[in-house]
Amino acid sequence: AYPGIGAEERGQAEAIATNIKLMAGLRTPIVVNIVGEGGSGGALGIGVGDHIAMLQHAIYSVASPEAAASILWRDSTKAEEAAMRLRLTSEDLFEFGIVDEVVPEPMGGAHRDPAKVVDAVLAADARALDKLMSLKPEQLLDRRYEKYRKIGAHEEMVLDRAAR
Repeated sequence: AYPGIGAEERGQAEAIATNIKLMAGLRTPIVVNIVGEGGSGGALGIGVGDHIAMLQHAIYSVASPEAAASILWRDSTKAEEAAMRLRLTSEDLFEFGIVDEVVPEPMGGAHRDPAKVVDAVLAADARALDKLMSLKPEQLLDRRYEKYRKIGAHEEMVLDRAAR
């Protein structure tokens, strides 16, 4: 999603929200694959799924590291620090329970052996669908809702002033 006034004037946010609402209500299994860089509000629209698989070196976040650095520090050159704080890697997102499966990539990345990566993604999708097809539509909807609600969940800690 483009973060400009023109995009908002043309209804970008509404389109993303409508997509999320419609996908959340589909009574059929939804399998999602994150295969590159999802770094905008539009990326949230593809996050509504019953099973989310993500390539090992892909990233997924509500904002790109450059955009986050610009927002947080008004300095896009701090993108590397922003990326670390966003925790947008497949490993991070698997740990948080947002991603269900990390699909390994060949040494050097998916572009080194695209056919092998496609086969691995298709195998992950087939395994996911085998499990999901046994669920009733109501179960899918309930699980999907709970899964999507995990995105953005956080914990707060209060630090002792003496420890600061």
